[in-house]
This record gives sequence, C-alpha cells and structure tokens, in this order.
Amino acid sequence: MKIEKITLRKVDIPLRDPFETSFTRMLTKETIIVAITDAAGTTGYGEVSAFGGPYYSEEFRDGAWVVLKEYLAPLLLGQTIAHPDDMDALVAPIRRHNMAKSSLNCALWDIYAQEQGLSLAKALGGTKTKVETGVSIGVQDSPQALVAVVAGYLADGYRRIKCKIKPGKDYEYLAAVRQAYPDVMLMGDANSAYRRADFKMLKRLDDLNLIMIEQPLEPGNLLDHADLQKLIKTPVCLDESILSVADTQKMIRLGSGKIINIKVARVGGLSTARKIQALAQENGIDCWSGGMLDSGVARAENVAVATLSGYTLPNDIAASTRYYDEDIITPTVALDGTYIDVPTTPGIGYQIDWQHLNAFTTDQLTLTPQQAAIF
Repeated sequence: MKIEKITLRKVDIPLRDPFETSFTRMLTKETIIVAITDAAGTTGYGEVSAFGGPYYSEEFRDGAWVVLKEYLAPLLLGQTIAHPDDMDALVAPIRRHNMAKSSLNCALWDIYAQEQGLSLAKALGGTKTKVETGVSIGVQDSPQALVAVVAGYLADGYRRIKCKIKPGKDYEYLAAVRQAYPDVMLMGDANSAYRRADFKMLKRLDDLNLIMIEQPLEPGNLLDHADLQKLIKTPVCLDESILSVADTQKMIRLGSGKIINIKVARVGGLSTARKIQALAQENGIDCWSGGMLDSGVARAENVAVATLSGYTLPNDIAASTRYYDEDIITPTVALDGTYIDVPTTPGIGYQIDWQHLNAFTTDQLTLTPQQAAIF
C-alpha cells in the first residue's frame, strides 16, 4: 500500500435524542471521517471517535484535526506499508493521540482487507458470523424514566443493558431497573465519576447482581481500582484506563479489574486492539467492544473486531437507528434479533452514503505528499 492521498472531513451527525453521560450532554456526534487512497486506487475509511470537547479523554475533534493534518498524515503520505501493523512504527514519534492514529490504522486495515479480497473480520482473524450487541442508555431524569427507556430497548431485542450513572443518579436508578427486570444483563457505566471516598456506595451495587461496573474511578488509577475490586464482588471493567498493551499488563498484574472494554479508537486502532484482546484472553480477562456514539464507519470496524474469539460479552455496537435517523453508511447497521450479522464482502462491508456524508460535512481537506510538506 503506497499512500497517495489522505482526505479529512469534519462531520456533524444529529443524534435522534440527546445523550447524557457523567461528563456532558450531546445533541450531535462531532467526528472526523478519514479516507486513505493508495497507488492502486483503493480507498479505506476510518473515523476519529473523539468528542467535540476533551471530556472523555484529553483528545477532542479540533485537536485531532490539527494532529492529523500537520503531524500524522505527513508521516504516512508517500510511504509504502506492507501491513497495517507496520503503521505504529511510522507514527511512533507522535506521542499518544490514539484516536487520531486509530482513524488512520482502521483506514489502512480497510484497504488491506479489500486488496486481500477478505472481509475486515476475516483479515483480522475473526471467526464469528454474528456478534451480540447491547445498548447504552444515557443518564435519565428519574429511576422511573430509566425503567421506561429500558423497557423499550428490551422490546427491541437487546439482552444487555448498560446504564450511565453518576453521583446522585446511581444506586436507586439501577435498583429500579433490577426490580423491574430481575434477570436482565445489567451494568452501570460511571465514566470515571467516582473516587475512593465513594467505595461504600459502590459496594452497595453488589446487591444488584450487575454483570459489571465500568470505569468507576479516574482514568489511569489502577491502584485504587485494584483496591475496589478486592472490596466488591461485582466485576470491575476498565475503559478509559486501558490505552495500550502496557496498561493491560499493569491491570492484570495489579488485579485492577476482571473485564476490559476495548474501544478501538481509545487504544489507537485495530492493530493494538487485537494485541490487547490476545493478552487479555491469555490471562482470563473477558473483553467486549465499546463505542463512542460512532457513525457507521467506526461501527462497522467495531463489528469486525468483535468477531475475535476473546470478545466474550455483548458489545456496545447498537443498531445505527439507536442513535441516528440518518447514518453515513449504506446499508445501515441493523439488528438480527440480539445480534448483528458480520459483513462478508471485502473491506468494512458497507458503502459510504455520499448524500448524507456530504450533507453533514462542515469542513474538508485533501492531502498529498506535496501538499503535506507545507505544514
């Protein structure tokens, strides 16, 4: 793959409903769609899943745009890359910025899979033909409102329900769902909203038979997560704390949790996601694929990676219509019962819906080796 062109698009996709987490409330998904074209004319697509502001992590869309334009794209343009895994060495001089790097790595995997005549899932080594999915529900106004929302998604076929929580909107909210649905696969996602002083409240969650509590404490605080896991029987799932294979090694060594939510964007791409999954599987750590309110581009890549054998729990890969009336791929990602069927055509398995992508694009830039040299 000789990289001839990289196109960046800022895209604002309206959400069907506002989505509230412990750190913000969103009305649109602000993202960047990246297209890489090689000398053979094959184009692959990736997505910068970072949000509009630095809330979930230090990365945010406008920052990623600058990093891609001025630093990362120039390192790839004109290069010949035999395999997507080889990208990591080329971009190693740029520290962190995993979500920007991920968009490029995923686009390279799309090209690689197309040119090998393989679906992205097969190119990654996946074996599943369907991946089970769950749904993520934002913070609601009341426990009763949450129960009503959960009822709707259970009727849609979802078996695993993830409820966003934050201080003051936690135990009573989850308890209401558990009382209404004693057997549902239920979990809480704190997005790092709690601290060591909240251990007593988090211990109460053991009463609710949750399948996990996701990222209760600060990102990177593996020591306190280890202490919490020793205190509670509910499995701790790490999200924001796992950015690399090295972080995974530390988690395992310290006993900081029993589950990892592997977000492809957060760890820097499909190449690193595969390595983290393999290490976790070797050490008895369950994994699942998380999302970032992604458009269909990143959603398709999450479907592909979730076909790996180490992804053992339902994933945050809901149908496109969970979040959007109009997505930017065709066909849109749809449920088949509680599962999503894995595409079998070469590459990511979906086509770009150019009408919607053009309508949602707010800025666009195409870089070639000559143009990148000016930055």
